[in-house]
Amino acid sequence: MKDRFRAIMVRNDGGTTRAGLEELSLPDLMDGDVVVAVSHSTVNYKDGLAVTGRAPVVRKFPMIPGIDLAGTVETSSNPKFKPGDKVLINGYGLSENHFGGYSEFARVNADWLVPLPAAFSPAEAMAIGTAGYTAMLCVLALEDAHVTPDKGPVVVTGAAGGVGSVAVALLARLGYRVVASTGRPEEEAYLKGLGAAEIIPRTELSGAAKPLAKERWAGAVDTVGSSTLANVIASLSYGGAVAACGLAGGMDLPASVAPFILRGVSLLGIESVYMPMTRRLQAWQRLARDLDVKALAAMTQMISLKDVPKAAEDILAGRIRGRLVVEIGP
Repeated sequence: MKDRFRAIMVRNDGGTTRAGLEELSLPDLMDGDVVVAVSHSTVNYKDGLAVTGRAPVVRKFPMIPGIDLAGTVETSSNPKFKPGDKVLINGYGLSENHFGGYSEFARVNADWLVPLPAAFSPAEAMAIGTAGYTAMLCVLALEDAHVTPDKGPVVVTGAAGGVGSVAVALLARLGYRVVASTGRPEEEAYLKGLGAAEIIPRTELSGAAKPLAKERWAGAVDTVGSSTLANVIASLSYGGAVAACGLAGGMDLPASVAPFILRGVSLLGIESVYMPMTRRLQAWQRLARDLDVKALAAMTQMISLKDVPKAAEDILAGRIRGRLVVEIGP
C-alpha cells in the first residue's frame, strides 16, 4: 500500500468551490472498516455539480468527490470481505458526507460494498456506474408496474446522457420499442446503434404540457423532469407508468392530475443513493444478464484523474455523450 496517493479534493474558500489534485495519506481518509484500492470511478451529472459547486451536493468540506468507485479490497476488519476481493460502490453518501471515488484509496463501510459481478471488469462496472444502475432500477420499476413490451412503445428522455443511454440499450434488448428523446440530433446514429427504434427532438416534450394529451407511450424513463416529465405523463397510455430519476430540466412539475385519475397512470420515483442492498444486488444481477457489453463499450469514454474538473464542466454543459470512466489506479 502506498504511503502517499493522489486524490481530487474539493475545498470551499469563502463561498468559492475549487477542485484540484492533492497528495494524501491513509490517515487523511474518513472512518470505515474496509480500505479499497480504487482502480476506476465515473463522472455523472451529480459529480459535475459536486466538483463545480453549482449545487449543494457536498455537505461537508473538504471533500473527495466521486459517487462511484470500483477496485480491490486492500485491508478489511469486516468478515464480509477479504483482501483481493473485487468490489464496487454506488452512492451511500459518497461525495456528499463521505470521501468518494476520485482517490487512489478509499476507506468505506463494508455494508456499502457490492461484490463485482463476474460478468464485468472494474472498468465496465464503472461504465455502468450510478447512471446505468439507476437505469436498471427504472427498468425494474416499469416491470413491477406491468409495463411489458406488448403494451406499446416506451420513451426515454435525455436519451444521449448516461442514464438515458443505458436505459435505451437495456429496454431495446428486453424487446421494447424504444423512442429516444434528445436535444442532440447529431446523436441519432449513436442512439439507433444502442437499439432505439425512433428518435424525437427534445422540443416535442419540452413545451407547456396539456392536462391530457394523445396516448403515445406505455411507459417511460425520464431523466429530465419539469415540463418534459409533465408532457410524458400527459401522453401515457391507459395504465402506463413513468420512472422518474432526473431533474436536469428543473425540479418543478407543471402537470395535471387528469392522467392519474382518468387513465390510471403511475409516476414511479427512483432513488438510487440509499436503495436497500437486496434491490441493488437484483439490479446488478440483471445488468450482468441484460446489458450488452458491446453496447456499453460504444457509449463509454475513458479519462484520467486530472481530467475530472474539466469533465465536470462538460457534463453540466451537455457536452458529454454516454458514460465517462475515470482511470484512477492499476
